[in-house]
Amino acid sequence: MPLVTAGVVVLDCAEPEKLALFYKLLLEAEDTDATANLVEIRAADGFRMAFRRDMNATPPSWPRPENSLQAHLDFLVEDLDAAERRVVELGGRPLEAKDVPGPYEERMCSDPAGHSFTLRRGRQAAPKQG
Repeated sequence: MPLVTAGVVVLDCAEPEKLALFYKLLLEAEDTDATANLVEIRAADGFRMAFRRDMNATPPSWPRPENSLQAHLDFLVEDLDAAERRVVELGGRPLEAKDVPGPYEERMCSDPAGHSFTLRRGRQAAPKQG
């Protein structure tokens, strides 16, 4: 048994209820716990996220250098266009309109509170050419 195991990814934000709803709908997750200052969700695959109230939370400014990236999440998707449309429907926004160079197809987005994340094609037979 490992000494340390993965727990919960926690994002600080001013409105945890709203941010939890965004990720709950995006991941088709369910609520597992909620208090006045913390909401936790669990996706069908077991991935857990929590959203902690911090009225002084400052969203990352990536790709601008001030306040930088802080951290970001990667989500695996089968259809990049459909996943990006869903992010926008739920109040998130794309951060880059062009394809990112490299062997994987991915798109950068942010949630309604400004936390960045990547939508990455999860099942791909061969690396992207070019």
